[in-house]
Amino acid sequence: MIQHKQLIYTIIIAFVITLILGPLIIPYLKRLKVGQMIREEGPQSHKSKSGTPTIGGLIIILAIVITSLTSGLVNKDMLVALAVTVAFGIIGFIDDFIKVVLKRNLGLRAYQKIIFQIIVAIMLAIYQSDATYMGTKIIIPFIQGSWTIGGITIPQYLDLGILYIPFIVFVVVATVNGVNLTDGLDGLASGVTLIIAAFFSLVAAYFGYTSLAIFCGAVTGACLGFLRFNSHPAQVFMGDTGSLALGGAIATVAILMNIALIIPIVGGIYFAEALSVSLQVIYYKLTKKRIFKMAPLHHHYELSGWAETKVVIVFWSITAILCLIGIVALS
Repeated sequence: MIQHKQLIYTIIIAFVITLILGPLIIPYLKRLKVGQMIREEGPQSHKSKSGTPTIGGLIIILAIVITSLTSGLVNKDMLVALAVTVAFGIIGFIDDFIKVVLKRNLGLRAYQKIIFQIIVAIMLAIYQSDATYMGTKIIIPFIQGSWTIGGITIPQYLDLGILYIPFIVFVVVATVNGVNLTDGLDGLASGVTLIIAAFFSLVAAYFGYTSLAIFCGAVTGACLGFLRFNSHPAQVFMGDTGSLALGGAIATVAILMNIALIIPIVGGIYFAEALSVSLQVIYYKLTKKRIFKMAPLHHHYELSGWAETKVVIVFWSITAILCLIGIVALS
């Protein structure tokens, strides 16, 4: 089992690497003029953010990769987690490149992004279904051993069988896009993901997934370091490069530990952001009216009079509480 000191060192190393990479990469992004384009229909307070360098997710990805590969604890699980993280980072980078370099504001078309995401998710699902003794089983949160309620036995593990691959694809795509939608305020996605990655690092260490604990520690440290440049007022945005990579990282570690069902709990903010967009679109198509003042959810609170920093801190706090619940669910 990993020593707590190793995990702490990993977080610190990733944090320091991010602090070093930031001043090297951010000026380069400015010279390339890869500034964020702000939507006209967005909150007026965001107009001042126009031109802020994006694609800062490269800083996060590099810190995670360097920290993980130099840890001395590399194994197949870590390599898979890194591969999926980088793969989603590449999808995001292509999207960012098209938007901010080629000046095509929509970037990749929605169906193109989904197809690429599904391909990566299928590869992860096939790997995991064959790589572990649990196969297509997943752990049910809050269940320790088998429970019998009203004559019905609820097992600790749920064997999805042929439904495992489509289920994993749904989990991965939903998580990745949930993180992407959360990335709309300074420090929001990086802070929320920092807390969730710290949760998974502790869970991985507890269950003996040493390499995954190190990987999650690297994600934690990289997000913490990135906040130095991404907190309000942000000097750089992670872009889809960072948000898709972080979503892929979170989904992958949960899947590799067979606890994919914990994501809707600890990643409640991701879920709420994605759900708010879905509900807004569906309700508007049916009634031509809106449920929220603006979606994703964080914009609704902004337009309700909350300061940007207040929204971020509240969402961080909710995530911390949800992660405490997650610990109870798995203990």
